Amino acid sequence: MTHTPKMLHNSATEGQAFRFRDFANVLQFQRMEGNGANSIRVMGIDPGLNITGYGIIEHRRQGTSLVEAGVIRLSRADGNNLPLRLETLFKGIQEVVEEFRPEVVCLEEVYSHADYPQTAVLMGHARGVICLAARLARVPVFPLSAKRIKQSVTGNGNASKLQVQRAVQQQFSLGAPPRPPDVADALAVALSYLNTLRTPTSSVRLRGGRLR
Repeated sequence: MTHTPKMLHNSATEGQAFRFRDFANVLQFQRMEGNGANSIRVMGIDPGLNITGYGIIEHRRQGTSLVEAGVIRLSRADGNNLPLRLETLFKGIQEVVEEFRPEVVCLEEVYSHADYPQTAVLMGHARGVICLAARLARVPVFPLSAKRIKQSVTGNGNASKLQVQRAVQQQFSLGAPPRPPDVADALAVALSYLNTLRTPTSSVRLRGGRLR
């Protein structure tokens, strides 16, 4: 049965997850080698201080399904409101983790550009509160580089955002590319993690649903 994603266009209130529902399409995966777990639920996150994308996918022996995907929208930078924005992000991540109970949280590593060092610092703040929210929920965190994620889902480590969107659309048989791009990026993070588990040479393994 095909489900068409329903995009929610209303503005999200501060601290509330802005969600894209009805993405539950099944994608058949090869059986993961070296993974003794019967199933695993993964939360992928694309960190940001304006928009943080998230995606929840679940792998079972029958295949991999998309459980939930959306974004957490933060208020714009205004004076010294960074602590408030970080609190909003923290609470938004907590809400999603508590509702969907992923067994692992994966997020993109901070990319540092020599010309924009301040951006990396601010992104570090966002990643910090995300890691804290996961840690308080006793969920392990697994980082992945942007190049590795793109290579995993598109076959090109330098793929554009549109190429990532289309790859995610194709893999989940969606009627349209996930928007905003932050949603597709988050789902790509989660898919890349599953691909890591399926790689025979990978040293990443799960035991009882947890990273070891």
